[in-house]
Amino acid sequence: MSQADSPPTPDLGTENYDAMLEKLDVAIEEVTDKVENGRIRNPEHEKVRIKYYRALGYLIRTRRKVLEDRELQEFRDALEAHPDIEL
Repeated sequence: MSQADSPPTPDLGTENYDAMLEKLDVAIEEVTDKVENGRIRNPEHEKVRIKYYRALGYLIRTRRKVLEDRELQEFRDALEAHPDIEL
């Protein structure tokens, strides 16, 4: 497989929380659409719907964690910017 044929390397950096949240929002929207509007019509395919629900739960938990991390980083930044503040 040449470099041109290889899949793109995902950006796993945590510096840009807004970009991560945006990507998670898109993924959550896509999985939600699959769950609500997917063409799963028989019991065998119902297993696929369950997997979508699990993926949706994982994405939502991940999004919540990213939001928490962003808030903690903003709090750290505020503390560093104002070292005279005591807790």
